[in-house]
Order: sequence, then structure tokens, then C-alpha cells
Amino acid sequence: MKRYMLMGALAVAALARAEEPTVEPGPQPSPVKPDAKTEVADTILEHVSDAEEFELEFPWGGHLAFPVAEWLPFLEWERVEGACHAPVPASMAAFPSVARFQAGCWDFRPTKAVVSMWLASALLFVLLFFGRKRDANGVPRSTMTHLVEVLVLFVRDEIVVPCIGKKEAPRYTIYLTSLFFFLTFVNWLGLIPGFFTATGTLAVTAALAVLTFLLTQVASIRSAGLGGYLKHLTGGVPFFLWPIMIPVEVIGLFTKPFALLVRLFANMLGGHMSIFFLLSLVFVWHWAAGALSLTLAVPILILEMFVGILQAYIFTLLSAVFIGQGVAMGHHGHEEHGHEEHAH
Repeated sequence: MKRYMLMGALAVAALARAEEPTVEPGPQPSPVKPDAKTEVADTILEHVSDAEEFELEFPWGGHLAFPVAEWLPFLEWERVEGACHAPVPASMAAFPSVARFQAGCWDFRPTKAVVSMWLASALLFVLLFFGRKRDANGVPRSTMTHLVEVLVLFVRDEIVVPCIGKKEAPRYTIYLTSLFFFLTFVNWLGLIPGFFTATGTLAVTAALAVLTFLLTQVASIRSAGLGGYLKHLTGGVPFFLWPIMIPVEVIGLFTKPFALLVRLFANMLGGHMSIFFLLSLVFVWHWAAGALSLTLAVPILILEMFVGILQAYIFTLLSAVFIGQGVAMGHHGHEEHGHEEHAH
């Protein structure tokens, strides 16, 4: 028995030795390591892309990772039944939710973009809480209250009223003012080292553009009525030109929110990538390039603070313009009706 056991052990050892790759004598090629440029590019794309965990990185090294998606696993399930844990391919790492949706999953778990919006909203609530101090006569009592009031009046008097009209302005001031403050805080939060700019992702800017699109259609139907809204899609041309005009008008409805989402996304993403690329000169060239990269990055960082509030202003202004066009649709119909009666 011992002899057969010894023979079996020798056979197993021989098979294991046969499966091992043979190593040729002589110098072996060293493993290929990615160069500094490739590592820097991958690091920058990782910083500006959305992910399932929120990371806080520190200048002295190290980071804290918060797997926010794993904290709420019940928000991910198959479209039929049960939980879904579909793998995310490397090509879709920047859009993990989209990849899982294509794999047959409903994935509503928060990402670091969602967490960044939560943090910006919390800071905004704190600002508005301390910016509500008034005396018995309604006069502001603090500098923060004066600042909030000035910004609200600016949005109302310089954006909403000129674009929508004084009569309809109060109806849409709340949405547009909230949009301006929210975008400003989200854009500025991404300038703090370690945090993420949520408006640098297409999902966030697309969601905001969809909100403006829906409110624009509601304003149009409310102003002109459903019949007037559908009549407007014909462009006022004879019926035999409707097959040409209606597709053009429908495409025009969607080009407006598309321009909104691309403008905000491209400006915020491009600015942050520029800062990262300038700071990465230290790793690509030499440590002595740190002074040059820092000298170039600081002015761009200051410029990004201005760009953050500027993009919030532009997004709010264009939203007000689109809503104002929808409101004017009904007034245009009334004016035409009045001119016809006057002519008769």
C-alpha cells in the first residue's frame, strides 16, 4: 500500500511540474510598466469620472473611501425580480449605472456625484437658514441675509422678469432661483480639494436640462392651451408643408435642453481637467516643474470660481429664456386673434 501511495504522489508531482511553464535560460524581459503620461491620464480620468464610492484624498497622502453604493444595496434589483450584481466593463467605468441598466438592472444606488449634490444641498440649506434673520419689520439683520436677498432679487429682476414677463415671473421665480443657487454651490464644491464636481458628469446636467424642458412644455401648454401648443408645432404654414415643419419644430424642442446639458458639462469638466493636467507636470517632467505648474494652476483655479457662478447664471438665464418663449406662445396667439378682430 505504501508503495502505491508513493507512486501516486510521484505521478501528481510530475503532472504539476509538466503544467508549469518552462523558463528558458538567460536574461528575462522585465515587465512592461506604464509610463508617467499614461498613469497621469488614467488618474485624471478617474478623478473626473463618476464612481460608486466617494473618496476624500489628502495632500499628505492617503484617502478615505466611502462605498456609498454598497450602503443602499436594496436600490439595485433586476427588472424582473431579485437582486442584480452585474459586472461593470472597463469601457463603461465612467457610467456604472448605465452599464448595469444595459445588463438588465435597475440601479438607483447613489454615486459620488449624487453624494456631492447632497453635500451642496446641505450647505445651501445652512446658508439659507442663517440668511433668514430679520427684525419685526422685515428688515435684514445680518450680512448673510443681505447677500441672499441681493442674489434673489438679482435673479428675479435681471433674469426672470425680463425673460418671462412681470405677470408670469412670480410663478417661475422659485424654480429659477433654486436652480441658480444649487448650481453655484455644486460648481464651487468641486473646487475644494478632495471633492467632486457633480456638474462635470452628463447624467447630472442631463437631469437638470430635462427639468427645464418639462417645465418649458408645461408653461407652453398652460399659456397657449393644448390646441395652441400643437398648432405651434406646425409653424403656421399650410397643411401640405406640415410633414416638413413638424419634424423641424420637434427637433427644435430637444436641441434647447441638449445645448444646456452640453454647455454646462463641457465647461465644468474642461476647467477641472485643465487644473489636473497643469498639476501633473510635476510627475510627467521633473519635480522642478512644480513651481511652474502651481503658478499656472492657481490663476485657473481662481478663474474656475468665476466660471462656477457664471455657468450657473448662464444655465438659469437660458432656462428662463426657454420658459419665456413657451409663455409667449399663448400671448402670440392672443395677439394674432386681436389683430384679426381689429381688421374685421
